[in-house]
Amino acid sequence: MTTRRHRRLAAALTALVALTAAAGCSSKAKDGDGAGRGADGVKTGRGVDDKVIRLGVLTDMTGVYATLGKSVTQAQQLYVEQLNAAGGVCGRTVELTVRDHGYDPQKALAGYTELEPKVLGFPQFIGSPFVAAVKQRVDGQDKGLVLPQAWSASLLGSPSIRVIGSTYDIETINAVDFLLKEKGLKKGDRIGHVYFEGDYGENALAGSKYAAGKAGLTVVEQKIKPTDNDMSAQVAALKQAGVKAVVLSAGPRQAASLVGVAAAVGLTVPVIGNNSAYAPQLLATQAGPALEKMYYVATPTLPIGADAPAARKLAADYRTAYPGDSLDNGVVAGWSAAQVFGEALKKACEAEDLTRAGVGKALLTLKAHDAGFGVTHDFSDPQAPSSRRSVVIQPDKSVPGGARVVRAPQVSDAAEGFTPGS
Repeated sequence: MTTRRHRRLAAALTALVALTAAAGCSSKAKDGDGAGRGADGVKTGRGVDDKVIRLGVLTDMTGVYATLGKSVTQAQQLYVEQLNAAGGVCGRTVELTVRDHGYDPQKALAGYTELEPKVLGFPQFIGSPFVAAVKQRVDGQDKGLVLPQAWSASLLGSPSIRVIGSTYDIETINAVDFLLKEKGLKKGDRIGHVYFEGDYGENALAGSKYAAGKAGLTVVEQKIKPTDNDMSAQVAALKQAGVKAVVLSAGPRQAASLVGVAAAVGLTVPVIGNNSAYAPQLLATQAGPALEKMYYVATPTLPIGADAPAARKLAADYRTAYPGDSLDNGVVAGWSAAQVFGEALKKACEAEDLTRAGVGKALLTLKAHDAGFGVTHDFSDPQAPSSRRSVVIQPDKSVPGGARVVRAPQVSDAAEGFTPGS
């Protein structure tokens, strides 16, 4: 049933992409693709005029990643407000147009089709399957820069879709290395891997299998759907299999259920999730105590609660802008992506080329970008992620953002020699 469902989703996405591509072509025929010159002599194109640079945001504020989507988006709005207060880019203000797709394929692709003709690019697009679904269109005809809140290796190789940080497979290899070196996992052990069907989970699974092969481990797979919120059956199967640790490539809801159920039935083994599998709001649930004891998360950057100047400033600014909202790592992810896009815009302005092609070329010049969150990024090669390093954090309600660093940014030997997507 799962295989048939996955095939139906793939077929539906393919059909939707065909329809959206046709709609996109219709828009282009009407609006035209020709670049012009602003009054200041800067080359401009779609989404840019003499006064405004328009960017699109395709987020999830009502679906499986609702909590993270909200903080990612608000952090990007905060960045743009501060950028504009400092004079904008090339004398132009930057505007974000936000669409909430609720992690629904039809809404995600409809949102892209609506905004693409109107914007220069996208500093946010949540959902690996949805970004992958429009990849051919982005590369073939649209060519606007997309910085996805998604880390699937399938997105590598695109000149326009650029992954910030390590891909899921590399991140998972680093996560397994943490279990081996710091949580007592050893050759001959079994590890469970609970993962979403589709691009995200299957790319992470490739990483755990590679790491397991290198270390002499056996992976016990448990595939789930994004709508599966009760992990009781998966925990029972993993306990029966005698796993010594669990990798989770899913969302925050699945993390709370898996860790909570595991603790309740005596499967008290370390569980480590990918970067999108945690939200500090989970600490207020019944699973909170178990999460603080058993759960870890691999992330591309230091968390919002890190003892670093950039983190402290961002946390203070975010609290001032959104006093009623919680801090989480979505704030760092959103800010970081907006800052990368902003730096590319500034470089493009220096070259007097604010077209889509100009911004894409400008990004390639960022070879040592450091936003102050522990990891330096190199965007000079579209075939590679911007970094191979991962931070490991642990839930902790006493820390701003609900997580503390337990392993500083580093790349494992296994991840260093791994080819993403292989």
